[in-house]
Amino acid sequence: MSAKPVLVLFNNMDDDDVLPDIPALTSKETCMVIKAKLEQELIQMSDEEAKEFLSEFNITASAMDRVIQQSYALLGLISFFTVGEDEVRAWTIQKGTSALDAAEVIHSDIKKGFIRAEVLSYTDLIDAGTQAEARKRGTFRLEGKTYEVKDGDIINFRFNV
Repeated sequence: MSAKPVLVLFNNMDDDDVLPDIPALTSKETCMVIKAKLEQELIQMSDEEAKEFLSEFNITASAMDRVIQQSYALLGLISFFTVGEDEVRAWTIQKGTSALDAAEVIHSDIKKGFIRAEVLSYTDLIDAGTQAEARKRGTFRLEGKTYEVKDGDIINFRFNV
């Protein structure tokens, strides 16, 4: 039917987490259970209420977030971030993309004049709290053209055109 992987979503009742018994489908495709009625209630709540509601049902993320994460995984995609003075932007690339090729996603001139990539992992930023603190801790690192960009990397490309 398709050369791309297929994600099949099953809409179950709120108390049902089990995939339907369709071995011909569930053994060949990636399948997920979502609870549309629960999700509808969830989007009408404040963030605080939604967190309590999710923990009550032992759900770690909304269906939308889980579908996006699973879709990225099936397609072999990851995201990296660039941070400016007034903007943070996510860029989608194929898993295994080099820093040089990731630079081109932003602009071809960055690839042409690529010098180095200044990289900070998302987890290091969260641990440090701010980029300034991450710099003090020495968790920023300089990477070359062949560096394989990781999901969640925060990158400042150094280039000269």
